[in-house]
Parts: sequence; structure tokens; C-alpha cells
Amino acid sequence: MGQYETKDIRNVAFVGHGASGKTSLVEGILFKSGATKRLGRVDDGTSISDFDAEEKERKTTIDSSILHCNWRGREINIIDTPGYPDFIGNAIGALSAVETAIVAIAATSGIQVNTQKMWNIARDAGLARMIVITKMDGENIDFLSLLDSIQNAFGPECLPLMLPVGHGAGFKGVVDILDLPDEVPGDVIGDVNGSREKLIEAIVSVCDEQLEKYLEGREIEIEKLKGCFSTAIASGGIVPILCCENKESMGVEEIVDVIARFTPSPEKGLARMCVSIEGEEKEVEVSKSASFSAQVFKTITDPFVGKLSFFRVFSGMLEGHPEIYNVRAKKNEKIGHMFKTFGKEQQEIKGAIPGDIVTISKVEDISVSDTLCDPHAIVKFRDIKFPNPMVSLAIKPKSRGAEQKISETLNRLVAEDSTFRVSRDVQTHELVITGISNLHLDVILSRLKSRFDIDVETSQPKIPYKETITSTASSQYKHKKQTGGRGQYGEVYLRIEPLERGGGFEFVSEIVGGSIPSQYVPAVEKGLREIIAKGVLSNIPIVDVKVALYDGSFHNVDSSEAAFKIAASKAFNLAFKDAKPVLLEPVVNIEVTIPSEFMGEITGNLSSRRGRVQGVDSYGDLQVVQASIPMDEVKNYETELKSMTSGRGSYTMELSHYDIVPSHLTQAIIVQAKKGAENVD
Repeated sequence: MGQYETKDIRNVAFVGHGASGKTSLVEGILFKSGATKRLGRVDDGTSISDFDAEEKERKTTIDSSILHCNWRGREINIIDTPGYPDFIGNAIGALSAVETAIVAIAATSGIQVNTQKMWNIARDAGLARMIVITKMDGENIDFLSLLDSIQNAFGPECLPLMLPVGHGAGFKGVVDILDLPDEVPGDVIGDVNGSREKLIEAIVSVCDEQLEKYLEGREIEIEKLKGCFSTAIASGGIVPILCCENKESMGVEEIVDVIARFTPSPEKGLARMCVSIEGEEKEVEVSKSASFSAQVFKTITDPFVGKLSFFRVFSGMLEGHPEIYNVRAKKNEKIGHMFKTFGKEQQEIKGAIPGDIVTISKVEDISVSDTLCDPHAIVKFRDIKFPNPMVSLAIKPKSRGAEQKISETLNRLVAEDSTFRVSRDVQTHELVITGISNLHLDVILSRLKSRFDIDVETSQPKIPYKETITSTASSQYKHKKQTGGRGQYGEVYLRIEPLERGGGFEFVSEIVGGSIPSQYVPAVEKGLREIIAKGVLSNIPIVDVKVALYDGSFHNVDSSEAAFKIAASKAFNLAFKDAKPVLLEPVVNIEVTIPSEFMGEITGNLSSRRGRVQGVDSYGDLQVVQASIPMDEVKNYETELKSMTSGRGSYTMELSHYDIVPSHLTQAIIVQAKKGAENVD
């Protein structure tokens, strides 16, 4: 703090598909700006960004990495994010902390599934965007058709600012078409004058004064154009397209130049909204004199340093060792040391200003999305929205006695990753971990072993079926036992009827005239709740049933709570079998994103799995199929989708509702459930 002001800060997140060259581009920027002394390489495991052992082994980014450099007096905070959809949580967190998203697209492979996803998230968040076409030294590149596909997929506001000079082995660098050199190289790819004309038209359209000059055919000074250009990028009116190659970092200097000169500072970028303690939404004042406010976008547990929490300061200042208020936890936290992060290194700082990205350590009760603020001026930022994980595995530790340790450890990993969940299924008695994909869970289990030395066995989780009824039925049962001495006596009359889906269980007593004394009615309800938890057909819980107790009889001496409990349970069993019982299965909404060529195969495959296609959207060459489908039919869908689309398809899903299992499948499920219950017993 002190060497720069908020107006000098640039916060950028590099996003895009896996293997699109983001990390290599970041390494190039760090090297060119002098933040590092040598150019790190992903393939050699020497990049500053991918420092985790898991990342080095897999040669891919798994966690977002926070870095910074200084260029032309600008303090540039860089977040390098994972490109595979499996680790999308890190990328979403990063986008909440920046003003600008830099979308990397490899010239060799073009727009991929996650390019589209990250573009949509950045656009919907209102961030400034830039596109960088990487790997211009690759083979079989068609730069102009890639430009077309970018404009078709993302819109006409995507305009080249740099054009390549040659490509493949002949790539020699780039030409800035806004600031044209006196002599343009002959082997520039693209129409320099036509592209420049379009760019200038788009720039002046955001500045009335310059637009007037332009329409009158008057010359506009280049500096005025550049001022308007910054405004156009901040508003999303223009998305500049740049290009580079990664091995020699040709074109990289021009990219960091554009970031420093034209992307918005925290003062000029996206206006952030927060909610006051009175519930009023207001814009955050980006100034040192305002009250302190910040939001946590990432946490990790470091084996040496303990818990690290990363947050973006939106307003006010932090100095010394202040107390700040955590809105979710409803308590003050004392801040000890503060750091700026550079890959795996922490550099201690004395304070922070609006726009800074700061790390603090050893504050345990801080989670991703938490708002941190001045205790005397409480505000809250909207929670960061993460996708629902839906790929699950049942796990159990290989060594006996590790149950307690595994729960604590998994909860630490949950705190780091907002797309990872752990639950104990009360119905199936399984410990279930849920993530975005099999690869995501694979990395979690690998960390469980490497960081905490816990080995587990995995299996497919059981599907949580439920039982219900489809019609009304009545029954009566008298429980009567005489065994010498005091006997047992209780008689109940029940009526059962179906409730709407999600109705749960409802009990009403319609007893009048004391045919069952009031002290025995709770025992009837207790007997019903026990059988409902256990099920009648198959040891599966019963849902969406209303039971009315409307008559019965008792004995002055032999009646007891136990007798009425048994009578209720037996009466319910009889009525349930007469009420046309069925099984219910969970149904999910699934969105499958695929290249157009696989459309027929994918929709046919979903239909063959009892899926119903609800709609289709298209983004350029990608199709998004929305369908509803029983959960049981998509247990191994990830593997099959990869195989059908040569790894180019992805999907997300979330629980929608429960629906009746077709009768021809019911018997097999009942047999399986009974077998599972015997094993548990």
C-alpha cells in the first residue's frame, strides 16, 4: 500500500477451456513484466501458477492461482483459473473478484464447451471482456474462420484489435490496428483497413462528441479514440480480440499493454451492489474514505500455514491488525497478518485499499462468499452462485476407526471447494461425496490420500427411492393378547389418502366420544411414524401420505401405549397394500452441451434412458439440450457422454422432483432394496 492508488489497479481473471494456453500466457506476462526472472512452463512443471503437486502431475490447472505484476505504473492482479468444467467453482469465484475476464481460445482448437460457459458467466456478471487467441504458432490454423466463429458465438461486439503477422511456424508477431505502424507488414492476416474502420465505428458509438466528428468525416485524435476505447471495453460495448503464441511469448507484451491501458480500474469497472442492514440495496462507494467492505472468493488449507482466505476489497481501507465483521458468522474477527499472494508465496503487506486482493491466514470460521466489513457499517454482498454438484460416490475408509477422521477431513475440503458436498444418507446409511464430475471427485480422493493419508473404498451410491400410495383406503386392526396377568389390547380404525408430491406425512385424529382415550393417540402416531420410516414394500421410506385415526376401542385394564402402537402399525400395513402403492424415483433436470454433429445421437440416447427432451439452445456450433430424466438412468452418464462425443460433451444436472417408477421396473428395485437392507442389518 502506498506505491499505487485504486485508479492504478487492474484486476483480471484468465478463463476459458482446458489446454487453451491460459497458464502459459500468464507465465509470459509475469516474465515480460519482470515479476519472474525466467519463463515457467506447464509441461516441465515449472510454472508459477500450477504449483500444487496434483497440478504438476496432471499438467493442468485445478485451483485458481493469484499473482500480480506491475506494468507501466499499473498494479495488475491476475487470477489464473482452471479450464476444465470439472473445476469450474474456482473460475466462478475468481470472476466475482475482478473487473475484467480475459477469455483464452486456442487457435488450434477454437471455441470449446467451457469457453462458452465462462463467456456466459462473465457476460451475465457485467464484466469487461477481452479475447486472446493463443497458440498462433500451431498447425492447421485458419485465423479468419476462427474470427467468424467467435463473432457468431459471442456477438458482433467482438472485434480484432491485433491482427497476426503470419501463423504456424511463420508467426512473427502482431499488428495493432488502432495504433497502426507507419509500415504494415505484407503478411498480416486479415483486412487491416476494413477491421480498423469497424473498430473505430464501434469505439465512437459510445462517445457522442467523437461520433459527431466521425459522422462529419473529421479526423479524431488517437488519444481521444483511446479514451473512448476504455469506456467501450468497460461497458462491454467492445470485446477486443488479441493474439499471441506461448513458447516465445510473441504478442504477449501487446496483451499486457492493453490490460494496463484499456481495461477498467476498480473505480471505472462494474458497479458493485450490496445490501445494508436495513435491507436497502445500494452501490458500493469505491474510495479509501468509505467504510471497509470485502468478499471472500477462495479459501484453502495449507499444510504449513493453516487456513488461507482470499478476499477482494471493494471499499475502505485495512491497516494494522483491525477487527472486521463476518456477516454470515455474525461475529468480529481479529485480522493478524495480511498478504499479497504470488503463486504459492505469501508477501506480507501493511494494509489494503479498494481494489486490492488480499490473503489472511488462520481465521478458521471464514467461508467462500462471506462478506467482511466494518463492524460499525454492516453490509452484505450477494452470495457467489455456484453450480449444483450432482456426480456422487459412496465412500468408506479402508482402515477401521477412521470414520471420525474422514468426516473432519472431508469438511475441510468442503470449506475449500464450493462445488463439493459431503452427506450421510439417512435412508441408505452411506457416506456420500458429490462433485461436478468423476475427475473432480478423483482429485478430491487423491488429496484425501496425499494431504491427510486417508485411503477409501468407493462404490455407486444407492438411489434414494421412496414409497407412496395413489388412492384412498381404510383398515381396522385389533391387537389383543392374553398371556396370564395383564394382557394387551388396542383397536384402531385408519383411513389413508395420498398427499401432493412433497407433502410428507400428515396425521389427524378424528376421535370423538372417547372411543380411544386421548393419552393413547400419540402412541398411534408414533407407531405410524415408525412404519413410515421403514416402508412396507421394500424397506424404503414412505412419503406423501395423510392418515386419519377415526375410530377404535380400548380396555380399561389391558390397553397400553405399546398395544396401540402395534395396532396402528398393523392397520397401516393393511391399508397401504389396498391403496395402490407405488415406488417414487428422483428425477433430475439435465443440460447437455455438445457440438452440433452429435445432436441426433445424444437426443436419441436420452430418450432411450426414459429422458424427455424439454428444449434446445444453440451457441455458435454448440447445442445445449435440456431434458428431464430419472436419476437412475444417468448414474454413469459422464463416462458414456465422453465416449459418445470423443470427450467434447459436458453436462450439468440438478434434482427436479420425484416421479412414479414404471410398474415393469418396480419389482427389481424392491428385491434390490430388501437385499440392501439385509446387508445393513
